[in-house]
Amino acid sequence: MNIREILTKNALTRTGIDGYDRCLNPYVGCGHGCKYCYATFMKRFTGHPEPWGDFVDVKINAADALRRQLGRIKKGTLLIGTVTDPYQPLEARYCITRDCLSVLVQSPLEVHILTRSPLVVRDIDILKQLSCVEIGLSITTNSEDVKGIFEPMAPSIASRVDALKALHDAGLRTYVFVGPMLPMDPEALASIIEGAADEVLIDRLNYAGKVAGLLRSSGLAAQMTMPHVRAAARELHDILTEKGIPVSILFS
Repeated sequence: MNIREILTKNALTRTGIDGYDRCLNPYVGCGHGCKYCYATFMKRFTGHPEPWGDFVDVKINAADALRRQLGRIKKGTLLIGTVTDPYQPLEARYCITRDCLSVLVQSPLEVHILTRSPLVVRDIDILKQLSCVEIGLSITTNSEDVKGIFEPMAPSIASRVDALKALHDAGLRTYVFVGPMLPMDPEALASIIEGAADEVLIDRLNYAGKVAGLLRSSGLAAQMTMPHVRAAARELHDILTEKGIPVSILFS
């Protein structure tokens, strides 16, 4: 892993993601290195020749930059983790995300966090101090075998579910992002998140060309055709709805 400490002028940037005004990414690059990740385009701005997942730039002054910017921002929605995972492994050492959350305690911003890591439970003490916060865990399948193919360096599905439950038990609002939706057993996935998720969002695999070879070599290509994905999404939707969990399918 090539780790580089850098300085940033702005911690907050505008985002075009529906429902959010601004985003915050404490790192450039991601140690999880998921094979399908759309954020690989960030390599163009880094000068890194390493493959995605083999480098991370740490914005060591992100909390200071955030504090300065917040003096000019009075309201809005903030999504933490749009092109990186704010709780990737290096966060355990650098605590950049934790420092930024500490700054946000004094802010009226509505904070949303998306991660694949159980490390997020470390910050429950600060998360509970925020005026408005929602934490999402990306859980793309119930199968550890499938996870191992597409997300080999990311935390286990079981550890993510445990983190989701810990956050929910702490009284924090939680959601599951099933995106991209990978081959799964909808009944099994619904069962493991029941009682711990206030909402579920389902999205398809975008930029499927990134993992076309993996799909073929793993024998999963047939399960990732759009008719099959739509059917699985609808089945998951119906099961979750029957359990009383609000769910949205983000593709047609």
